Amino acid sequence: MRNFTNFKIDEQLVGATVSGSTAFGFDSDDIVAFPGFCDVHVHFREPGFSYKETIKSGSLSAANGGFTDVCTMPNLDPVPDSVENINKQLDIIRRDAVIGVHPYASITVNQDGKELSDLDGLKDLCIAYSDDGRGVQSDEMMESAMLKAKANGKMIVAHCEVNSLLGGGYIHDGEFCRLHGMKGICSESEWRQVERDIALAKKTGCAYHVCHISTKETVELIRKAKAEVVDITCETAPHYLVYNDMDLQDLGRFKMNPPIRSESDRLALIEGIKDGTIDMIATDHAPHSYEEKTKGLKDSKMGVVGLETAFSVMYTFLVKSGVITLEKLVELMSVNPRKRFGIELGNSYTVFDLSKEYTVDPEKFLSKGRFTPFEGVKLYGKCLMTVKDGKVVLVNQN
Repeated sequence: MRNFTNFKIDEQLVGATVSGSTAFGFDSDDIVAFPGFCDVHVHFREPGFSYKETIKSGSLSAANGGFTDVCTMPNLDPVPDSVENINKQLDIIRRDAVIGVHPYASITVNQDGKELSDLDGLKDLCIAYSDDGRGVQSDEMMESAMLKAKANGKMIVAHCEVNSLLGGGYIHDGEFCRLHGMKGICSESEWRQVERDIALAKKTGCAYHVCHISTKETVELIRKAKAEVVDITCETAPHYLVYNDMDLQDLGRFKMNPPIRSESDRLALIEGIKDGTIDMIATDHAPHSYEEKTKGLKDSKMGVVGLETAFSVMYTFLVKSGVITLEKLVELMSVNPRKRFGIELGNSYTVFDLSKEYTVDPEKFLSKGRFTPFEGVKLYGKCLMTVKDGKVVLVNQN
């Protein structure tokens, strides 16, 4: 077994026995230990929507993908817009999470964009502030949030979407959309709000992070902002790096927000990964029920699952194909998110068999969610074990 980079591995755990038998021999160079991955964008749905996912099922799902820390988005019931509400989530996390789960607090009350949440009271209980799932439409509201976040030493993490530009769309406004007579979501709905927020971040000095970027214009705006030393980072997700809109099928497992966009957008995202414009890969893991995701592209809920396939997808399509190095992928999935969000690694790591080929079967997921655009795809790299703070939280012997 190779220790991929300089971090602590408890060799007694690596050679440990599980259920009375030796778990793994770890005698191959293809068996590699990585620092535990960190996903800064997941939806665990609890409290409020536990039929989709729970803290326990979501954290097990994360561990099954090699993640030892995740940050959970605030579209919950109740929304974590007050100390009382976020404590309801924290109580469940303390009881049920098998890995590190770090909740966001919402930027605005009930995520409705009309009134700031109790950002002062929440600052020591959350990882950052976000209204993910909804863009903050008011310039004045976002500027006020940024000023408050800067004063509190917290980051604004933004889902960027101009509501007036959506037009009832549900996939990318591109070739597939036109060929099939569907309603599209224009790229400007994303990059126009990114442009606004960059100006506000520059004005206020707030630390700012852009969620799930998907367009070439967004990449260029962030590249320029970094050159101007704006305190900005961003993420994209595996599906935007592998697929373009011509790969879509009229199935709910291809529907997410923002949508999978054009080939020129995909290539721009790849360049952003390679030149450092894009800092990290997150999954936007967003489970829904069977009923909510089996109504085609038009009527299914937005969102797909991704924690259990993220590393394998990126290893297969970016590393094995020579687009980026394995070292770069570890930076994107562990080093950079931890550095930006201040999440310590500790004695946390994951072990993968890079030679293991498998076909994605959602019925084997530990998540309650079953809808992924990578269903049926052959991938390399299987998670064998995940250790959080010196404790084995997952062993996979399949």
